[in-house]
Amino acid sequence: MAITKFFNEMTADDGSVREHYAAYAKWLSDTPADRIARKRAEADSLFHRYGITFAVYGEESGTERLIPFDIIPRIIPAQEWKGLEAGMRQRVKALNAFIHDIYHDQEILKAGRIPKEQVLNNAQYRPEMQGVDVPCNVYAHIAGVDVVRAGAGEFYVLEDNLRVPSGVSYMLEDRRMMMRLFPELFASHRIAPVEHYPDMLLHTLRSVAPKGVDDPTVVVMTPGAYNSAYFEHAFLAQQMGVELVEGQDLFVRDDQVFMRTTQGPRRVDVIYRRVDDDFLDPTAFRKDSMIGVPGLLNAYRAGRVTLSNAIGTGVADDKSIYPYVPEMIRFYLGEEPILNNVPTYMCRKPEDLAYTLAHLPELVVKEVHGAGGYGMLVGPASTKEQIETFRKYLVANPEKYIAQPTLALSNCPTFVESGVAPRHLDLRPFVLSGSEMRLVPGGLTRVALREGSLVVNSSQGGGTKDTWVLEA
Repeated sequence: MAITKFFNEMTADDGSVREHYAAYAKWLSDTPADRIARKRAEADSLFHRYGITFAVYGEESGTERLIPFDIIPRIIPAQEWKGLEAGMRQRVKALNAFIHDIYHDQEILKAGRIPKEQVLNNAQYRPEMQGVDVPCNVYAHIAGVDVVRAGAGEFYVLEDNLRVPSGVSYMLEDRRMMMRLFPELFASHRIAPVEHYPDMLLHTLRSVAPKGVDDPTVVVMTPGAYNSAYFEHAFLAQQMGVELVEGQDLFVRDDQVFMRTTQGPRRVDVIYRRVDDDFLDPTAFRKDSMIGVPGLLNAYRAGRVTLSNAIGTGVADDKSIYPYVPEMIRFYLGEEPILNNVPTYMCRKPEDLAYTLAHLPELVVKEVHGAGGYGMLVGPASTKEQIETFRKYLVANPEKYIAQPTLALSNCPTFVESGVAPRHLDLRPFVLSGSEMRLVPGGLTRVALREGSLVVNSSQGGGTKDTWVLEA
């Protein structure tokens, strides 16, 4: 089935500018093209100077790339954001309840609402976390929920990122860039601020410190400078005013974690870790890890340090668990989901596999553990050879894949080489959970810069836009 209708964020079907874009559209039409060109060049220069880059694994041409930044913002009216925010709060609350449940009483599994084997045989399920209590019963302190808008203007959650969600630094830098380049726009629009996110993040992390710790020491733990998101790790540590550490900077003694400093060892209470579970502790997980801290799991299980996000959180952001999130909301909260899931075919089910194989040219197929736009097939944009190759993967390992209809992702006017043209986008708001749940208005808008592309990931050629939530 061909996709024919896309929701345009800026203009209605009759060509008129949507009300919340009216003031910006007038400014854009009144601003000389040469000024826009100068400002776009200035933005590129500043991003280079600040080192706002990301690494692309597997590329021989170079390790660092600039993330393209588009100066046409994505604008969300206050009432629309209100609904989105309520849906994300509901969703993350249910996901945290689910993670706590599966590592404790497993009520949802006993009730048969989710197949037991889907959880307990999941590669991201960590038996080591069984019975471990965490502060506030919160496991995903930082959640990035990917939201898309389809052809009729309705929102869907595309996926939940609960392990080490990234991208918030680009949200903050995009806003800083727009305020620097176009201060007049912020004088003429009531745009909800986002620059207080690092303060909110630090407050959230401090609120989940181990019991009895009144003035916790917080650190950001990075795998190192060669990680694709190292810029973000360094940026957030600097913005929060805390130390950026690697595994070699930490050690465990008597089930307590310490940081090596020039003044001697200093106890660490909360670790915002940007290192995957497998590499956190070579004595508990991968023994070949050179970036972990021996003994960290024991200190964590003893309640002497908080890890954010918690070990074992990945089981809830696995794409094979995603189809059950609406059921989690009903089970734990007794509510109907505010935000819809995308209809999903689980290829481990014979009937879903049969449907997927018969409709590959019109579906999006994803690896259940995949991330970053890798390991997926976008049927309508793929060649016959690519489809047939993927068909072999599916037949060989159906349990590794899910499939979804190809959504008519909304688009927004975007500056590209040929001028201004519509490009598809998504939105990743960031939900912080600790002693309370908090969000900054908006999030990271990612845009697919290639014409017709539905893949917005930076690793696949995508860029970013500033996201404006207009205050009422």
